[in-house]
Amino acid sequence: MVDKLEICGMEQSKLDPCLFIGDSVIAVIYVDDILMWSTDDNHMIDLARMLNKEGVDLEEENDAAGFLGVKMTKTSGGMMVMTQEGLIDRIVEAMGLDVDHSTAKSTPCLKAPVTKDVDGDPCSESFAYASIVGMLLYLSGHSRPDISYSVSQVARFTFCPRRSHEAALKLIGRYLLGTKNKGLVINPTRDLKIDAYPDADFAGLYNYEDSCDPVCVRSRTGYVINVAGCPVLWKSQLQTEIATSTMQAEVIALAACCRELIPIVAMVKEVGTAVGLSTSESTEMHVCIHEDNAGALVLAQTLPPQFTPASKHYAVKTHWFREQCIALGIVIKKISTTEQLGDICTKCLPAATFQYLRKKLMGW
Repeated sequence: MVDKLEICGMEQSKLDPCLFIGDSVIAVIYVDDILMWSTDDNHMIDLARMLNKEGVDLEEENDAAGFLGVKMTKTSGGMMVMTQEGLIDRIVEAMGLDVDHSTAKSTPCLKAPVTKDVDGDPCSESFAYASIVGMLLYLSGHSRPDISYSVSQVARFTFCPRRSHEAALKLIGRYLLGTKNKGLVINPTRDLKIDAYPDADFAGLYNYEDSCDPVCVRSRTGYVINVAGCPVLWKSQLQTEIATSTMQAEVIALAACCRELIPIVAMVKEVGTAVGLSTSESTEMHVCIHEDNAGALVLAQTLPPQFTPASKHYAVKTHWFREQCIALGIVIKKISTTEQLGDICTKCLPAATFQYLRKKLMGW
């Protein structure tokens, strides 16, 4: 397939083997699915004809599930909405929830985190816990960042679930019941910019799980990365090392976000150049990390960095992301905690706060 696309004038990306860029068409390919983008439908039709001549049998799927199960609908206002109603239906049906009588929930989680619950009651539901978690992971990773924190919690117990974990799973299902037709609204801004929102929840499991288990003091990393105002990557996961302060947890999250940000910057430059957009940091394009922790901001911005006995043991991470920020022209700015999009990936928020951040993140 790669050879045939190159014959048709499509060049394979050096950053992503599934991305192909031509003079007038950009294509993303995964196994037998291909998604094309162009400013003119005729360019895509011409490429399809050339591929047919090379022996590639293409079939247009206007009424199918979409690209890799994600349906993309263009609105009259020019926005794109990514939804996965079919997958949500499968999840709800697998859980045995009654669409007509089950109560929809306004948030996908409870205030208290989901814990190991070693002494809790064993599973009692008939559904396959691991199978539903797998579907939820696919859903949260493609079109529903609003459930990423909740899904990350239940995914911890895929191999040893308890009844409390099943209840947490069904809570996510009831939330999806009320938001089944919702998804990710893609409404790009006119200027080319990249914004990252890293956040951390310091030792959020402490006092909830066994105090003798070191996992109870692990912090959680959460971040969202936007390109032209549209979310392209989000994450919620426990940190693999134990942070000894809120500032250290924030620095770990900041460094983790920066690692993912670097290839995205390179990808935006590659695609932006291909479509005629200026990607010079000094002109239209800017890259910004929004941080709400004062201590992390001091370490990130002060020249030279002001390490103390309490912070020097994570100096390596600090020096690394500072070096990357200088090399790539990344600016780190202060943001209010109430505006921190990454917060939705680190903890279960009150309904009003959750819905406010969801609106900013997803458009509804």
